[in-house]
Amino acid sequence: MNTRVIRSFIAIELPENVQKELTRLQNILKTGNPSWFRWVSPDSIHLTLKFLGDISSDKIEEITMAVKDASKDISQFSLQIEGLGVFPNLNRIQVVWVGLGGDLNILRELQKQIEINMAILGYPEERREFTPHLTLARVRFQPPPNELQKFTKTFNTTVPGNGKFSVTEINLTESQLTPHGAVYTKLASIALNLP
Repeated sequence: MNTRVIRSFIAIELPENVQKELTRLQNILKTGNPSWFRWVSPDSIHLTLKFLGDISSDKIEEITMAVKDASKDISQFSLQIEGLGVFPNLNRIQVVWVGLGGDLNILRELQKQIEINMAILGYPEERREFTPHLTLARVRFQPPPNELQKFTKTFNTTVPGNGKFSVTEINLTESQLTPHGAVYTKLASIALNLP
């Protein structure tokens, strides 16, 4: 069997109701159509637990087993979208995101265990603290002050609606970069225990 190099990550996929809510939020924030944003397509937004980068295709099974081991004591849990944010701040926006609430202790425990198991396999440990968020947009270039002011006003008055969902599985996903954006393919799916 031929091996190939795969750009990959471990993530939680979002259900349709959450994708619809992310679309609604993006549509509000797009008011005035600021061309300085590159919006992420809601059907490709996911909650990344660990970015692996380039892996060899013959490592898929080994990684899947390590994720299975990391999640063996984790039962299905609930998350919800809550609160908008930006990195690093509203004066110099690079990323626009929506935060998460719900069973965050379980989510953090799961992510930490995945991080540990991936480090054992030789994948570098993430130095930054895990901040659960969903990326809505990235900035192409810094906007003029008047546009930034308009956006900040819209941003400060936009409130996420009900985006509650159950986390039932974790996926190992391939990310192929194309001129039209990333194309994602599920490589493996690990089901969480029933509550």
